Order: sequence, then C-alpha cells, then structure tokens
Amino acid sequence: MGFWGCRGLGGCGAHLSRLTGAEVHVCNQHRFGYINVPVKAHQTLEDDRANFVHLTLEAMVDGPPMQRSRHISLLPRPLTKMGFDEIFLINLVRRPDRRQRMLASLQELEIIPWVVDAVDGSTLNSSDIKVLGVDLLPGYYDPFSGRTLTKGEVGCFLSHYNIWKEIVSRGLERSVVFEDDVRFEAAFPARLQRLMEELEQAQQDWDLIYLGRKQVNDEDEAPVEGVRNLVVAGYSYWTLAYAISHRGAQKLLATKPLSKMLPVDEYLPIMYDKHPNEDYKRHFAPRDLLVFSAHPLLVYPTHYAGESNWLSDTETSTIWDDDAKKTDWVGSQKTLRDSRGSAGHLRSTARDEL
Repeated sequence: MGFWGCRGLGGCGAHLSRLTGAEVHVCNQHRFGYINVPVKAHQTLEDDRANFVHLTLEAMVDGPPMQRSRHISLLPRPLTKMGFDEIFLINLVRRPDRRQRMLASLQELEIIPWVVDAVDGSTLNSSDIKVLGVDLLPGYYDPFSGRTLTKGEVGCFLSHYNIWKEIVSRGLERSVVFEDDVRFEAAFPARLQRLMEELEQAQQDWDLIYLGRKQVNDEDEAPVEGVRNLVVAGYSYWTLAYAISHRGAQKLLATKPLSKMLPVDEYLPIMYDKHPNEDYKRHFAPRDLLVFSAHPLLVYPTHYAGESNWLSDTETSTIWDDDAKKTDWVGSQKTLRDSRGSAGHLRSTARDEL
C-alpha cells in the first residue's frame, strides 16, 4: 500500500507515512484534491471551518466545486452583507460560468450579493457610445501598448459608473463592489469586518478602500495610524474589489467622467491625485478622493495574463470607435502577475494539496 500525492504533500505526507509505514510517491503533474491540516496549537472549530471554506473556494477556481458527502448535513447559516448597505457583484451575462462560481463562493462565505449585469462593451456601436455621452479623454493611450481605449474598457467603466449612481440614488453609506474574477483570501469576511471596525474606532474618514489591486507605486503608501492592515493607496491598477462610501461615489460622479473617459482603474488614481500623468489629471477637479488599501490584500485575481483559463473582456476587445481594430493583452503589463503581489500573497489558511 502507498499514498499518492502532489504539490504541498510535505509534512502531512511524511507524517502519514511514519504512522502507517506506507511508501509515499509524489506527482507534481496532477491535483488530486485537498486536505485541511491544523497549524495552530489551539485551533478552534471556527478556525477549522474558515480553513475548510477556503479550501472549497480554492477548488472552485480551477475546477468543479467540491461536493460534500451525502452523509454530511449542515445547519443553514444566514447570509449577510457584512455590515455594509449593499454588496454589488458585476458580471457579464455572457459569462455565466463566472457568475456561478462567484455566487457559489459568496454563498460559502455567507455573503448575499446583488448581481449587476455588466455593460457589454462588445455590443456597443458608435451611435450607442455617443448616446451615452461617452468621449475619449484627449491624448489618452495605454501606457504600455500605446493603444487607445477599448470597447471592453468602455463597458467596464460604465458598469462601475452605474453602481456609483445606484449608491447615490439609494443613499447607501457603505457598499462593496466585486468583479467576477476574484479569488478570496482565507477568513475574508472576518478580516474585512475587523478592518472596518478599526476604521470606525479610529474615526478615520474614507471614500474608497481597495480590497484587491495591482500596486504600481508604493512610495507614498504609509500605514494608517490606529488601523492595522491598512495603507494610504499609491498609484494602483485594477478594480477587482473595493469598499466605497456614499461620499466617494458622489465625488466620482461629480467630475462627469463619461465625457473624458479612460479606463476606470486609471480614473481612480487620478481622483486621489496619485496618477503620474499630469496631462490626464488637469481634466479632473477636485482630486480629493480619500483612498486606502487593505494590506495585505484580501482578494486577488483568479488568473493572470498568459495562464491557462485567463480571459479578459477589457484587454481582448476592439478599439472603442473602430470595430475592425482588435486588441489583445500583448504589450500591456496590467494583467500580468505582479511579482510583489505574488510574493506577498499570504494564505493564512492551513492546507496541503494532495
């Protein structure tokens, strides 16, 4: 008899081998499953539960959901909004696989979202764009590839813009916005709730808090006094997930950004005055958005450019005013893995992969 396993077998496999006297064979080509291993001296049942939930979420990223045994029954637990007024989930209707995974993930995390059908930029023609009042920011070009705005980026901006309008019209004081390609860190709800509680206790004003992002410039990223795991945000990419206040949404709408559009993840750093391009910034005032970031981050992308199963409806699109000119991610650094982000990707769950 022997055990077969793959990545991360490590101490768990060695321990099983010593106990049973069985041979251990390691294969790094296939993922066979997961095993939950306690790492704390006094791990509680709640710790065990958080770790198992995280394993379940990780399994959903690259494969079908883990199925519970028919012999196991669970008491239903109420779904919440984690103390926020609304949890928004942006998803393209033509990406039902992403919607299903995110809904299943949020269900495991006991979070109830409101699904927002994203604006599909690929369906917009020039007339549609003009009717919406969209025009390109003068002089905008992607900083890496040199291309102009894509229809996918127009759709992405409009999707977030519509949520900001919803927040203002409904008077929502605190909301969270998720895109549909999010990978959650362990104990996500508890860590986010603790962060928000410390913010309130410190009486720290805020307009937007990145929960996931690609850090571009960390020179101005000082810790926030009285709040652990929070920094002042520097120039950043991505709008994977963020918390936003009513005041923050008002500020983002007030500059009338549709008439001078650029990608939404470039617009946000302009609005908190950390964008390096002075020509872009002069089109927007005031630039007083109060923005922080969780540190370490609480979510990451499910996949990065060049990895299997990676897909981007913003990078792989067509130019905003020319359906004949297609684009792809080659030349853009935005969707590549950030070496700092991957190195600092702290998975606090206790797990070994088999």
